[in-house]
Parts: sequence; C-alpha cells; structure tokens
Amino acid sequence: MTRIAVLQMTSGVDPEANAEVLVGAVGEAARGGAEMLFTPEMSGMLDRNRERAAKHVSSEDSDLVLAAVRTAARENGVTVAIGSLALVGEGGKWVNRSFVVGSDGEIVERYDKMHMFDVELSTGESWRESNAYAAGEKVVTAETPVGRLGLTVCYDIRFPSLFAALGDAKCDAIAIPAAFTRPTGKAHWHVLQRARAIEASAFVVAAAQVGKHEDGRETYGHSLVVDPWGEVLLDMGGEGPGLAFAEIDPARIEEVRRQVPSLANRRKIAI
Repeated sequence: MTRIAVLQMTSGVDPEANAEVLVGAVGEAARGGAEMLFTPEMSGMLDRNRERAAKHVSSEDSDLVLAAVRTAARENGVTVAIGSLALVGEGGKWVNRSFVVGSDGEIVERYDKMHMFDVELSTGESWRESNAYAAGEKVVTAETPVGRLGLTVCYDIRFPSLFAALGDAKCDAIAIPAAFTRPTGKAHWHVLQRARAIEASAFVVAAAQVGKHEDGRETYGHSLVVDPWGEVLLDMGGEGPGLAFAEIDPARIEEVRRQVPSLANRRKIAI
C-alpha cells in the first residue's frame, strides 16, 4: 500500500499566497504519512485576467512557486505531483505545465497540457486558452511512489486517445488535476474520471480547484481518487479546500487487469 495525499485548493491571484498553501500541504502530507502529494491545475495562480496574471508568469527557472515546492518536498521527503503552473515556455508563449518533483526536490518529469479549453458554455462563460497558451506535444509518464504515473491536465480528460496511450504505457496511476467549471463539473466530472480509470485499468488521482476564486470564476471541486475498477475511494466534495488521504494498492491493478484484460485485448483500428 502507498499512502497519498490530495490537496483541494481555492487558488487566488497571488503566487506567494498560493505557495504558502502548497508548502503547508507538503508538511501536512508528510505528517499524515503520505509518500506523495497531488495538487490541482494552476496551483500557483488562478487568474483569468491575463494582463494582471502576466506580471507573475515567469520561466521555470525563476518561478517562486516551483522553487518553494521543491524545497518543501526535499525538507519533508515527499514526492509532489504539481497539477500545473502557468509558465513562460521556450517560444515565449505561456504553457500550462505539470511537474513531478521527487522527495529529493529534483524535477523528475514535466508535462505541458495538450488540449486547450476553447469553449462557449451555455452559461455565457467563454474560455480561449489557446490565445495565451501553447499546447504540449508529448505523452509523459514518470516513476513515482505510486508506480508509473501518467500526466494529464483537466480538459485532456475529454480525449480518449491520450488515455489509450497511457494505458499502452501500462500506467499504474494517472493524474488528472483540474479547475473544472461548475456546469461542466456537475454534468461530466465523476463519469469521466471513472471512465478513464476503467479504460486504463489504473488508479486516477484528480486534485481539483474548488469554490469562488478571486478572479470571479467558480470551480467544481470534488477531488477524486478512483480505483482501476471505477470505484470512488475518495471524494472531497464541493464545499471548500482541504487535504485528504487515500491508499493506493498495487495489487488491485493486477487483480482488475486479470478480471478484464482490456489492455491486452485492445486492437489497433484503422479508419
């Protein structure tokens, strides 16, 4: 069994304040016996006002939130899956980047969100991530205390081909950090998370943003841990931020894959 911690946040527009929350969560995770902590998408700053946000978006090497988490991971001996941070990428455009930070504080892997949230919701909300962010191109996995971890971010969940690739990579767990809107969360969050766990025969850990944010948006919460059979092991609800713990049992992965060997049976289909 591997004990993990999941952080549900209401990130604001000030990276220093968010970094303080993250550092505190790393310490709390360690005190609770967790080997690994998972945090939501945009853990470092959630701000839809891009002019204001631009003052805080920096390169990976100079990002204060990443530096603080790396130090906390090293000091507490906890591996951290940072859901994502807004950073300046190599081409000058922003990237929505996830990290796995080892218990020694070193960066194990990084993943740039592939699918941009460009939508018009029936509520009148409009989102155009591609106006500011460059999409990632690579499928990424990392070796962690929960085994081989596949990295995704939020809107990626709606694209089964990515999860098929992570299934082919025999991931033991998949991180799906998110800042889901309330309307889409209420309609699709639970069913999509459970479906992705079932498809990949893997654990899903979905740390989420929750509540009313400083920039005016509202997020759904309900951070989840789902087992490979699709059973929800943890649901943190939609009322507010907090930290919770769950157990990842690697034997459950093999048990499910023996019962329903869908990964072994999957065929390549030409259209």
